[in-house]
Amino acid sequence: MTTVERQTIKTERILLRHIVENDIENIFKGLSHPDVIKYYGVNFQSLEATKEQMDWFAGLEKEETGIWFAVCSLDNQTFYGAGGLNNLSKEHKKAEIGFWLLPNYWGLGIMQEAMPLICNYGFEKLGLHRIEGIVETENKNCKNAMAKLDFRHEGTMTDCEMKNGKFISLDIYAKIKIE
Repeated sequence: MTTVERQTIKTERILLRHIVENDIENIFKGLSHPDVIKYYGVNFQSLEATKEQMDWFAGLEKEETGIWFAVCSLDNQTFYGAGGLNNLSKEHKKAEIGFWLLPNYWGLGIMQEAMPLICNYGFEKLGLHRIEGIVETENKNCKNAMAKLDFRHEGTMTDCEMKNGKFISLDIYAKIKIE
């Protein structure tokens, strides 16, 4: 597996680029929004606290345990959300995919366009064989998106984590590199 290269990935409509310090306000906007964090594992109540997430993004690349991208308009003027790979295991050639969008951009096909780019990056640039998606069982929209993106549902871990004082279940999805 090679070290993560700094590059951008484009389609006719979107740009994926490395997250930079100047993205902190947009990251905070997303990770403090009640609709975005409803099924998300982290959230922040202040811009200052969001620095922890920015450090996490930088740490992924430094430690070679993943990469996250800002998902933007092609001209890089509009920030839609973020997505990427984390929990990368070089030994097992796998990583976990994650993704979120600001609510104004839901339902526009942005996730369906960006997630395959992230998967291809993982398979082609990072040498992954398997990409996993862990989705809260109650998150119907994300589960539907995983199915549309050809991630296979492998099972459900019932009552496996605590969130807001209640047990939640997690569905496991995976996509395997086609040789």
